[in-house]
Amino acid sequence: MVTDFDIHPDDPEARTIQQVVNLVRDGGLIAYPTDSSYALGCQLGNAEGLARMKGIRHLDDKHHFTLVCHDFAQLSQFVQVSNAAFRLMKASTPGAYTFILPATKDVPRRLMHPKKKTVGVRIPDNEVVQALVGELGEPLISTTLLLPGDEQPLSSGWEVIERLGDQVDGVVDAGDCGTEPTTVIDLSGSSPVILRRGSGETDRFE
Repeated sequence: MVTDFDIHPDDPEARTIQQVVNLVRDGGLIAYPTDSSYALGCQLGNAEGLARMKGIRHLDDKHHFTLVCHDFAQLSQFVQVSNAAFRLMKASTPGAYTFILPATKDVPRRLMHPKKKTVGVRIPDNEVVQALVGELGEPLISTTLLLPGDEQPLSSGWEVIERLGDQVDGVVDAGDCGTEPTTVIDLSGSSPVILRRGSGETDRFE
């Protein structure tokens, strides 16, 4: 049975955030709102949660999963960031961007791109996500909640419950969010490459 967590979008209640974090620590898979759209998330190292996300979205091993981080201090534990990449990221963060960067040894191998050894990272501009990741103390493994055959990601808690039911263990409902996924920028090479144009502006990367 899926648990519906009703949370204020601008002032998330600490007790409810703790309940969501406890569910994640117990191996749960959650759907939660971000500054772009709804996303699926589970704890780092949760192999079953990762497999469930792949199943829900019909993803293969080449998909870049994202580590949703609280801040740059946390992010820098998991990816290698050059000075040039850091400047670009700093100017766009927090925000609706996913950055592809070389992974460090702290990232489980199953999360890395099999050939490039890269992983996605992002710091959302969203109070609920900031509270969740801050309380968890580590990044959430995450992917946009875009279902097979749909053109747009899901954007509301009731819609997630209606479409997914008990395929997830918890739904964080903080009202409607956007329907446009993040902008994805590959910063693993010598110059930025825009992999997906989404809700984040791309001017500074072109």
